[in-house]
Amino acid sequence: MLKYPVGIQTFDDVINGGYVYVDKTDLVYQLADMGKYYFLSRPRRFGKSLLISTLKAYFEGRKELFKGLKIDLLETQWEQYPVLAMSLNSRNFKDEQSLIDELNKHLNLWEEKFEVTTPADKAPEERFFLMVKRVSDKTGKQVVILIDEYDKPLLATLDEEQRGLNNAFRQALKAFFTVLKDQDQYIRFALLTGVTRFSKVSIFSDLNNLTDISMLPQYHRICGITDEELDEYCREGIQRLADAKGVDYAAMRQQLRDKYDGYHFTEDVAGVYNPFSVIKSLQFMRLDNYWFSSGTPTFLMRLLQDSHLPLDKLTQGKQTAQQLESIENFTANPLPIMFQSGYLTITGYDTFFKEYQLGFPNEEVRQGFTEALVPVFLANNGDSPFDVREFVRDVLRGDAEQFMQRLQTLYANLDYQIMGDKELYFHNTLFVILMMMGLYVRVERHNSRGRCDVVIETDNYVYVMELKLDGSVDEALAQIDKQGYAEPYTMSGKQLFKIGVNFHDGGIADYHIVQ
Repeated sequence: MLKYPVGIQTFDDVINGGYVYVDKTDLVYQLADMGKYYFLSRPRRFGKSLLISTLKAYFEGRKELFKGLKIDLLETQWEQYPVLAMSLNSRNFKDEQSLIDELNKHLNLWEEKFEVTTPADKAPEERFFLMVKRVSDKTGKQVVILIDEYDKPLLATLDEEQRGLNNAFRQALKAFFTVLKDQDQYIRFALLTGVTRFSKVSIFSDLNNLTDISMLPQYHRICGITDEELDEYCREGIQRLADAKGVDYAAMRQQLRDKYDGYHFTEDVAGVYNPFSVIKSLQFMRLDNYWFSSGTPTFLMRLLQDSHLPLDKLTQGKQTAQQLESIENFTANPLPIMFQSGYLTITGYDTFFKEYQLGFPNEEVRQGFTEALVPVFLANNGDSPFDVREFVRDVLRGDAEQFMQRLQTLYANLDYQIMGDKELYFHNTLFVILMMMGLYVRVERHNSRGRCDVVIETDNYVYVMELKLDGSVDEALAQIDKQGYAEPYTMSGKQLFKIGVNFHDGGIADYHIVQ
C-alpha cells in the first residue's frame, strides 16, 4: 500500500521513508541551471517547504537521494555547496525583538555548523553579510541561501492596530534581504518563498536581481499536482478510494478534480491540485475540506466586511498582473491577497486589456469560503446555516411563497447599525444566501449595482427572480418578460415561478409571484 507524506516536509524523510514523491526535480535542475536569485509565492501548505528541502539536498550534493528521479538524468556534476537554510514559520512574532531573535537564532546555528564567527553585538543584517563571506571563504565555495516563509512576521501583523509593528518588520526584513544584492560574488543561488508578495514596493525594492517566478508559465507546476502527475503517482490510491466509495476510477478522478483541482497561477496553463488536500484524501479515504479547515481565514473575512467590496467580485473580479503581484493596498483591494493566499485563482484572461478574471478554484474553497461568510454577513439572524437549509427545502418542494416570506423575514431581522451602504449590504447578504444555496441546488446570478437577476433550478422547479431597488414588483416582472429571462426554461418540463421583488430601505418592501 502506498504511503502518503501527510505532514512531512523534509525531502530526505520522504525519500528514505518510502513515501509517495511527486517528482519536481526537473524544475529544481532548471532553476539551478538557468538563474541565481528567485522568489516564489504560493498558498500555505502547497509544497513550498518540501521544495526548499529538495533544493537543500540537491545543492549539498546528496546524489543518493535523487536516484531514479528526473534530475538523475540531467545532473552530471553534483557539486557540493554550503547551504544557509532558514524558515520563519516556527515563531510567534509579537514584537520587534521576536524577529531579531529569530534571525539571530539561525545565524548562531550557521556559525555552529560551519565553524565561523560573527560579532554577536551586531544587527542581524550585518552578521548575515559577514556570514555569507566567511562561509564562502572557509569552504572555498559560493553559498546557497534558502529562506522559507519569509512573510510570516508580516502576515501575523496585518491588522490595523499592528500597523506600526508590521512596518518595523518590513524594515528589518528589507535590511536583512538586501545582503543578497551586496554579496553577489559569494552567492551561488538564492530562493525566497512566501504566501504573499510584499514585493517591489517595500521588502524587495532594492533587489532588482530577484526573479519572481510565481506567475511564470514554465514554473506553474513547481508546487501542486497536475492531472498527469496524479495519475502517474497516485493511481493505486485513487483506485482504492474509488473501490471504497463504490465508483469507477474515472468517476473518482472527476470527484477529485471538482474538489481539489483548478488552481491557475498564470494564464493559459493547466490547473494544479491542492497537494495537501489530495494526499489527505487518499490517506484517510475521504474527500473533505482539509486545506480550508487547516487555516480559517478570519482576517480575510473581516477585511471583506470592512472593504466595501461587492462580494460578486469574488467570482467576477478582474485584476491586472501588477495588481495581483502586490498586496500593499489590501485594505482597499483585498482581491490580490485572496489570490496569493489561495482563496481565489485565475479563471480567465483578457488579452486586450491584460486583465485576469478571478474566481474560486474548486468546490473545497467555494464551500469553505461560503460557509465562513455566513457568520460575518448573517450573524444577527440566529442559526444562519440552518436557515439557509430551510431556504433550500422551500425551493426543493416548490414552495415559492414560503421562500419569499423567509427571505423577507431575514432582512427584517438584520442589524441596520452594521449595514453602512444598505444597497451594498443587501447585495452582499443575498450573495451569501445564494452561494450557500448553490451548495445544494443550481443557482445562477448576474449582478450589477442596482439590479440583480437570479435563477434557481432544481430537478422539478425553476425560479426566475428580478429585484428592483426602490422600484416596483410590476417593473421587475415586466423586465423578466421583456428580457426573456424565463424563456430558456419554458420547455424544460419543470414548474416555473417568476418572482418580482422590490427592495427598499434595507428590506424587501414587496414581492409578487407568477406561476
